[in-house]
Amino acid sequence: MDAVEKANTERQQRWVKDQKVGEGTYAVVYRGREASTGRKVAIKKIKVGQFKDGLDMSAIREVKYLRELRHQNVIELLDVFSSKTNLNLVLEFLESELEVIIKDRNLVFLPADIKSWMAMMFRGLEFCHRNFVLHRDLKPNNLLIASDGQLKIADFGLARDFADPGYKMTCQVITRWYRPPELLYGSRYYSSAVDIWSVGCIFAELMLRIPYLPGESDMDQLKTIFRALGTPTEDDWPGHTKLPDYVPVGSFPKTPLRDLFTAASADALNLLNKCFIYEPRKRISARDALHHPYFFALPYPTHPSKLPKCTTQLSARPLEEMDGNVQMNSTGPGVKANNNRLKRKLSSPLDEGKGRSIARRLDFTKISPGT
Repeated sequence: MDAVEKANTERQQRWVKDQKVGEGTYAVVYRGREASTGRKVAIKKIKVGQFKDGLDMSAIREVKYLRELRHQNVIELLDVFSSKTNLNLVLEFLESELEVIIKDRNLVFLPADIKSWMAMMFRGLEFCHRNFVLHRDLKPNNLLIASDGQLKIADFGLARDFADPGYKMTCQVITRWYRPPELLYGSRYYSSAVDIWSVGCIFAELMLRIPYLPGESDMDQLKTIFRALGTPTEDDWPGHTKLPDYVPVGSFPKTPLRDLFTAASADALNLLNKCFIYEPRKRISARDALHHPYFFALPYPTHPSKLPKCTTQLSARPLEEMDGNVQMNSTGPGVKANNNRLKRKLSSPLDEGKGRSIARRLDFTKISPGT
């Protein structure tokens, strides 16, 4: 047994899988624990044998970015090990997800509660962007809630770095309801502004308790956006008519956000407006958002430990489901919306030696156990 296989065996023995809490086409999620301490964890087993070309690229992305990103508001990858032809990601145990909390009609949200969730979301996202990582799939069920109330950004299967601003990227990312218009128009060159649009949609959803811009197709999504925010002009968004998939979808007047968000403060509406600026270069950044007057005006953000919690007990869910369609059991937190079924036509670089152990192909010994 070589050094890599020995280290992998030691890692595998450190973790115990207990109850299966969800299964999809490409992954199974277990509630687990650390053998020596009993600490709760979530273990995501990726079914490598399902992929013709080896390991799915989104699994590689998850491991890559979760190894690099260590922050209070980003889900923590505790360990990685292989078992036969399966790759296992050990993630911190988290109690619930923001989507479940939003849908729980037994809970009442105060303005200070929404402000707290938004502050944690922007802090985690600012850290990602500061480290040149785009998330590219922010939405309420990719935001997990820990037992102490801390919100954590999860599911980095569509994430990528953006250090080179001139590098072409796919526009087929971000769940439709949270996707910005530049991606709907087929832009292949974009920035961290795409994540900010998603945050604006989540901000609106926290206030409304229902999705703000629920389109049924890409074309309908654009119409939904324009009905809510007005059809952009060349003054609003220079050059948008030259984007690859541009088509005119009608002329709609801009409706003041105040007409819908009647209980929101002036600062909240100002920040929401800045998230929904059509010109991506003028959209507020996560860093600037954290310095917005909204976060410094009364009421101050609720302490995370005092935030509303689900009225029903939920099982662990690491929010890292591979295919966006993991079926949860009766004790699990639910199923992702159908509009999350994004097709990932990404080839894996690990296409040789399908029968070989994953531990021989990927050396994860640089992940310090327990860190």
